[in-house]
Amino acid sequence: MSHHGPLPLQTAPRPPRAADPASAAPRVFLMLQGPHGPFFDRLARLLRAAGATVWRCGFNAGDEFFWSDKASFLRHEGNVLDWPERLEAILADKGVTDIVLYGDVRAIHATARRLADARGLRVHVFEEGYLRPYWISYERQGSNGNSVLLRIPLAEMRAALREQISEVRRPPAHWGDMRQHKFYGAFYHFLILIANRRYRAYSGHRAIPVMQEFRLNLRRFLLAPVYNVARAAQWRRLRLSGWPYSLVLMQLEHDSNFLGHSPFTKNAQFVDLVVEGFARSAPRHHHLVFKAHPLEDGRAGNRPAIQAAAARHGIGDRVHYVRGGKLAEILSHARAVVTVNSTAAQQALWRGIPVKTLGRAVYEKPGLVSGQSLDDFFAAPEAPDPQAYRVFRNYLLQTSQIPGGFYASRSRAHALRLVADMLLSEHDPYDALASGPILPRQQLADRDH
Repeated sequence: MSHHGPLPLQTAPRPPRAADPASAAPRVFLMLQGPHGPFFDRLARLLRAAGATVWRCGFNAGDEFFWSDKASFLRHEGNVLDWPERLEAILADKGVTDIVLYGDVRAIHATARRLADARGLRVHVFEEGYLRPYWISYERQGSNGNSVLLRIPLAEMRAALREQISEVRRPPAHWGDMRQHKFYGAFYHFLILIANRRYRAYSGHRAIPVMQEFRLNLRRFLLAPVYNVARAAQWRRLRLSGWPYSLVLMQLEHDSNFLGHSPFTKNAQFVDLVVEGFARSAPRHHHLVFKAHPLEDGRAGNRPAIQAAAARHGIGDRVHYVRGGKLAEILSHARAVVTVNSTAAQQALWRGIPVKTLGRAVYEKPGLVSGQSLDDFFAAPEAPDPQAYRVFRNYLLQTSQIPGGFYASRSRAHALRLVADMLLSEHDPYDALASGPILPRQQLADRDH
């Protein structure tokens, strides 16, 4: 498969409409792995209060610790090969009508999606927001490269949009989700290390051992202040240099969106392709800035990969690696943006900055991302159509994007006020926009500030 352009879109079927909860049999939810921390546990309390039954299947001590109702907790003590048979038994025994996931690509969740499709069950998928960092995403049946967004054209989105008195206000940056995310990640893997006796067959969906995962999470959490100081100094030097630059948005190498919806298996492959194209086609006075993902922990070896690629292509003095930092500030000076399929690229589209994707992304629509070859893009990038992006963004805000977060208590509470009704709704978020009154999250988002 060529790496010189976006993957062809692989469309997902529209999810079936669920029965009206008011007239149908009681809903029975099965939750699998969720975000680190108590988000799924708090959501389950709301669903039970609405009259639903909620079960949780856990795969390790971290899953079990964050589930308060132990009577509804189901352990899977086998390995991933035992999982399909075990899941079949749970679905039949508990009369499950709905499955709730965080991410849909890891092996246990891919199995759940397949079996749910065969049985006609609803699948509710949470993910980090498509409009990060202030939202989370909620969809039915699939997310990212499996999302129904891939088959909804902009014209259909435009026709479905409802008038709004004012735009949804952006939740405040000081909700603290990134700091809490790092803490819960470290604590979750610590629990697996010290309390996983019942789950001896467990192996995570990452490619590295749990001990290494824990060490990396802990190191990232403890050294965050040191990284912040070094990053600020590096960014100041770049900002004051006056160099025109293109920005490359890096992703976590183990992220499901990167692995499941792109032609790459390693960040180094992506890095080499981008550096080679830049060296060949960009103006000689331009520079290339790679920005690390905020949760990057060093396991992928991005810095040495970038340095090696730059040296190999003879542009070592024009290539830079920035570990984190405020994306808005870095974007404000960028000439163009290249990524695999990072949702952060939408911040560039919002600012009218040209974007080139090398994987499959939900925002990969005509008029939004560039259809140029990588070489042509670096030579003379085509800007997005601001009207087209406004339609796409407003459509997301009126459908699948929920203001709030998974980790910090304030942002989690804000999201929880909205998501239970969405899970219990007859329609998926995209059908709901065309089928009924707009959900009240715009008013709630404004009222909370």
